Amino acid sequence: MAKFYGPVGYAETVETAPGVYVEKITERMYFGNLTRNTRRLQSSETLNDDINVANEISIVADPFANQNFHRMRYVGFMGANWKISNVEVHYPRLILTIGGVYNGETASSEDAI
Repeated sequence: MAKFYGPVGYAETVETAPGVYVEKITERMYFGNLTRNTRRLQSSETLNDDINVANEISIVADPFANQNFHRMRYVGFMGANWKISNVEVHYPRLILTIGGVYNGETASSEDAI
C-alpha cells in the first residue's frame, strides 16, 4: 500500500454581493494511503479519449474533515488535481474515490487573481 500526502480542496459558498454567491476554495493537507490505483480510458466524441482514474485514497481525517466531507471538491495527486467523486466515512478515516481531472477553481488560482 503506497503512502499519500497531499492537499484536499474544500468549497465554501460565500456571498460576495447581495444575492451573489460564489464558491471559495481552501486547501488542507492530509496523510493517508493509496488503497486502489487504477486507470480507465473513456471514449468520447473528442479526438482523444479522456483518461480517468478510479483510485481510492484513505486519509486520516481531522475533526474539520469529518464535519465538512460534503464540501470536498478535489485532491492533489501525482501532480494534478482530481475530482472527488465519492467519500465514504470510516471513522477515523475517510475513503476518497477520485475520477477525472478537476478543472474548477483551486485555492492557488484564487490567490493569483
